[in-house]
Amino acid sequence: MRIAPVLKGLLAALPLLLCAPIAHASDFDIVVLGSAGGLDDGTLSAYLIRPEGSDKGVLCDAGTVLHGLKDAAKAGAFKTLSLKSATLTPEGEILHTTIAAYLISHAHLDHIAGLVAISPDDTPKPIMALASVNAILAKHIFNWQIWPNMGDQGVKPRLGTYRYDDLTPEKPTPISGTSLQVQAYPLNHGGVESTAFLLTNGPDALLYLGDTGPDAPQHSDHLHRLWQAVAPLVRQKHLHAIMIECSYDNSISDSHLYGHLTPHWVEAELEDLQQIAGVSLKNLPVVITHVKPTLKRQQDPVLRIHKELEAGNTTGVHFIMAAQNLHLRL
Repeated sequence: MRIAPVLKGLLAALPLLLCAPIAHASDFDIVVLGSAGGLDDGTLSAYLIRPEGSDKGVLCDAGTVLHGLKDAAKAGAFKTLSLKSATLTPEGEILHTTIAAYLISHAHLDHIAGLVAISPDDTPKPIMALASVNAILAKHIFNWQIWPNMGDQGVKPRLGTYRYDDLTPEKPTPISGTSLQVQAYPLNHGGVESTAFLLTNGPDALLYLGDTGPDAPQHSDHLHRLWQAVAPLVRQKHLHAIMIECSYDNSISDSHLYGHLTPHWVEAELEDLQQIAGVSLKNLPVVITHVKPTLKRQQDPVLRIHKELEAGNTTGVHFIMAAQNLHLRL
């Protein structure tokens, strides 16, 4: 999935021009290593997030890692990082020293393939996830059958590069080596437990959602409860941005969502958040992730979904379409 260079440049610049005036102590620096919701194995979900001015951050999901780091480095997305290694490539230094932890929303392959691939050459760090997600990684991925056991649990011998750090839902947990804390909120991804991660740096917050379906068709209240949790941050103007998936366009029926969102449902969920918060979401940056590519000869799904989102934008949020190498400061 590719976006024309001119459009990509505009998308990169718009957040800096149009973001809402928020009571920011410091912003979040985001580099998109991969944005697609499957199919294109060179740009699967992976988002490097760090506090502005810091060389330490986290990778939210890890579908594409090394390829994403290489491309982003070539595109100049890491110019604000202090890279000093005389022996490592830029991507190697970022992998070893900038990424302090992995936040894995769920264990579907398009969210972990890059992590598995780079694990033999990675440095020790935690995989921070809900217990159900870490259990799948330990039992079904790092098990010496699918891949060597790079973790500290499961089948012996345990190589121990990765430490499974089970997150207690809603409990603030410091991310070692960074100034960030994370709170995990369970999501319903078509019956699979996924996760939303609320990252905070002092009073400032950024919300990243893994794959999720809408509440109503899934007979769930996971998103409603998440909105209740973050509503105070909206009221206090401390929520810098929301990163949320929109896998399909509005032509997909509810019966074929398979635990994903369309523009219609993104709008409905944002309206629910606005109602709970009791204040306008106007100009709040909403980064759209996980758009599914297509092999059909038709309009680029990213452009189509963006058009549908803007056509139904009742809350006045500022939609930003994630694209590989996109560098945001929100």
